[in-house]
Amino acid sequence: MKKQLFTQILVLGSLSLGFIASSQAQVAQVIGEGIVRFDRTLEARQDRKPSFALAHVFESFGDVGLGSLNEVPAYSIDEVTGRTVASISIDAGTSLYGTGQAAGPLLRNGFVTETWNLDAFGYGLDAKNLYTSHPWVLAVRADGTAFGVLADTTYRCEIDLRDGITFRAEGGDFAVIVIDGDSPQDVMLGLGVLTGTIAMPPKWAVGYHQCRYSYNPDSRVKEVVNEFRARKLPADVIWMDIDYMDEYRVFTFDPEQFPDPKGLNDWLDTKGFSNVWMIDPGVKDEDGYFVSDSGDEHNAWVRDKDGNVYNGNVWPGVCVFPDYLNKDVRNWWAGLYEEFMAYNIDGVWNDMNEPAVFNVESKTMPETNIHRADPELGGTDTHARYHNVYGMQMIRATREGVMATNPDKRPFVLSRANFIGGQRYGATWTGDNSANWAHLDMSIGMSLNLSLSGQPFVGPDIGGFAYNGDGELFQRWMGFGTLFPFSRGHTAKGNIDKEPWSFGQEVEDTSRRGLERRYRLMPYIYTLFKESADTGMPIARPTFFADPADPALRSEDDSFLLGAELLIVTKATPEGDRVSAMPSAVDGVEWAAFDFPDFDSGRDSKDEHLPALFIRPGGIIPTAPVTQYFGDRPDSRDELTLIVHLNADGYAKGTMYEDEGEGFGYLMGEYLESSLYAKDAGDKIVVYVKRVDGSISYPDRTINARVIGSDKPVHVVVK
Repeated sequence: MKKQLFTQILVLGSLSLGFIASSQAQVAQVIGEGIVRFDRTLEARQDRKPSFALAHVFESFGDVGLGSLNEVPAYSIDEVTGRTVASISIDAGTSLYGTGQAAGPLLRNGFVTETWNLDAFGYGLDAKNLYTSHPWVLAVRADGTAFGVLADTTYRCEIDLRDGITFRAEGGDFAVIVIDGDSPQDVMLGLGVLTGTIAMPPKWAVGYHQCRYSYNPDSRVKEVVNEFRARKLPADVIWMDIDYMDEYRVFTFDPEQFPDPKGLNDWLDTKGFSNVWMIDPGVKDEDGYFVSDSGDEHNAWVRDKDGNVYNGNVWPGVCVFPDYLNKDVRNWWAGLYEEFMAYNIDGVWNDMNEPAVFNVESKTMPETNIHRADPELGGTDTHARYHNVYGMQMIRATREGVMATNPDKRPFVLSRANFIGGQRYGATWTGDNSANWAHLDMSIGMSLNLSLSGQPFVGPDIGGFAYNGDGELFQRWMGFGTLFPFSRGHTAKGNIDKEPWSFGQEVEDTSRRGLERRYRLMPYIYTLFKESADTGMPIARPTFFADPADPALRSEDDSFLLGAELLIVTKATPEGDRVSAMPSAVDGVEWAAFDFPDFDSGRDSKDEHLPALFIRPGGIIPTAPVTQYFGDRPDSRDELTLIVHLNADGYAKGTMYEDEGEGFGYLMGEYLESSLYAKDAGDKIVVYVKRVDGSISYPDRTINARVIGSDKPVHVVVK
């Protein structure tokens, strides 16, 4: 239906016969296949504010009559609040998801959230708004078809899912964009077209990350790294939180605790650890401090309603805040990274960028503050308009600075605050969660809803940031947390240690098994990152993606998919007694359990803290030997094991993407994409590995295949 509509509108547009509305009537225009943009009136369309969500300006293919569309927002103005309201009714059996970073379960029917970035330490289920803003809803109809709705506004916006889908936004009229699809996967592809996709990260960033607030002094960093290597716990990244700085001044180092940051980073390289260092937006307002002085010279700071430089308290004390909405300020900020990255810094963490401000009820700067935004971003206006994109524009500037300094390396930037479309600039996580079972439970649904809102590079603080928790909680969280797209252990200052060995040998063993699973699955996970970078498809996906029409899967968030082939079934309650709904058999063939290293034993009975792994009928999952970090084995491509589960017809297929894991050669064809195919040939199973694209020469390697549930000999053919 959507393709027929798209073709129809192309014809109408070319003949100038599109739908014509009066200036006071609601209007709609096609901007892509199955994608329609609505405005409250023709005048609202003409006055539409620039979009931060969209990857570029989408021109209209032509107007369309509202009567020909499935989902049409009903606009109104709330007479009490003056907010613009856009509502879409839904049919019975429609399930709602998305809304970005929302506390609670996967299924969002009945919830009310708000887009207003907030420093929300230790948030609970009742949190109405958190650190990021995604005015987006994915709706899956009873028959498995789907549509998505984007309220294209940066202002504070309420998303009310108690009776259909309703957006109530401040700041006047806003466009509503609807993506109609034959499946939720179709809608996610459309969202990728609209808002852009992640850039391919460095491979080390796809590994496991270890962090705390804070590892200091530098001797403590080395101690933790040495323990990981001595205990053979795979990990790629160690993080430096705010205490590395000289009295919390950004772009400085504590001369006593971190006297030689480059020497530390050089030493980390010898241990196979990459590094990430934090930079906040709050700049100490202090004469003689080079960032403060330089910012004064560049007129870099956000100002209050009276035109004075705005001051707010954060970690260093009284601070000023860069106006990242302004190109000159972004360029100045980007330039600060030249000297910073010269310390052999690999990645950057932008925190506190809602922006957080201490000692004020709002926890942020006044909405009356003034930003001198670029004309193409909307021009000078208040913080009320630009609050939700402040963090997004900060990481935009950070990414530009990191890339300019290291043009031959892929940047990695993590941000606490962001806006829909901000996945183009950096990864995120679920914020300052808590070490309790409720947060362990909802870390799955929260990560999935962010994934369904266009941000696939996401995960929680494994083990919980706030408070201590215990070994059982940490053990269970590490069991499945090591399989999130962004996998990082983290905890707050003053808490107990939360390294994998901190709770004793049993917890350490579970953590090691979980980490080894991730690194065994690295060929598959890395391939999913490439798919997401190309198309916008989530890496971690809700279980209902396996069968969108199955109502039993709609609220299932004790399990999740990695890609289309791998199902992870967790035990998210203390008792571990909640039974997960499983996808139905496909033509009589069930999803098959497997584990490492014994592929035939199904679930690993030796460690009940680990989630169960299942492979889809007809799927192939490429795996590799365990490595301790990216680059651990220069010859890591010399061995491959394909996990194969034949469908009812005796076939299976998959794909695998490989590149150097660093740099941008892959954009010039320096990669290897292989098609994986298996069939039952009667007396044996034949597995084919065939190059389909890329200029990298095929490695001379051993390729094994394990066919689940079959005793037939396996013959591997490389083409």
